[in-house]
Amino acid sequence: MGSIFKPKMPALPPVQPLPEAPSTELSAEEQARLDAEMAAKERRRKGRKSTIKTSPLLAMEEAEIEKKTLLGS
Repeated sequence: MGSIFKPKMPALPPVQPLPEAPSTELSAEEQARLDAEMAAKERRRKGRKSTIKTSPLLAMEEAEIEKKTLLGS
């Protein structure tokens, strides 16, 4: 008897097909532009790597380091 008073579910709308995915291929002009941007970013990039002097072309010298003790000298 309970099924007599239940409202009926409306019909679902039809499912639309998925749109086509955009092309992932780049033209030669776009690829050249992206390569130029990446090269420019790499040139501007600075950081700790640019301050470390470990090149075999430079003369490496031992730095004089005097460490203080807990007693002050």
